[in-house]
Amino acid sequence: MVKITGFDKLQKMLEDASRAFEELDGKIGEVSFDPNDAASIDDAIRSMEIAIDQKIGAFKSNPMVAQLIPQMKAKYRDGIIARAEIARNNHS
Repeated sequence: MVKITGFDKLQKMLEDASRAFEELDGKIGEVSFDPNDAASIDDAIRSMEIAIDQKIGAFKSNPMVAQLIPQMKAKYRDGIIARAEIARNNHS
């Protein structure tokens, strides 16, 4: 007979990941910035990264969540940069 172990650990990891994803459902944070000021854009990016960490930081030891955090930060960083570029182009 083969004994399979680790399901409890996997189940807990999946439950924690599910709770982390629930934390990300909805509003994560709100930032404002001057699209013509690189420092303001950087501050907005840092603020969003902090908001993400606060939302799911309690779950960062979970490997599923840990690999999601940099992806989320990159997605929002790219979004802020894109919005700044659009705003600059609309006011040119």
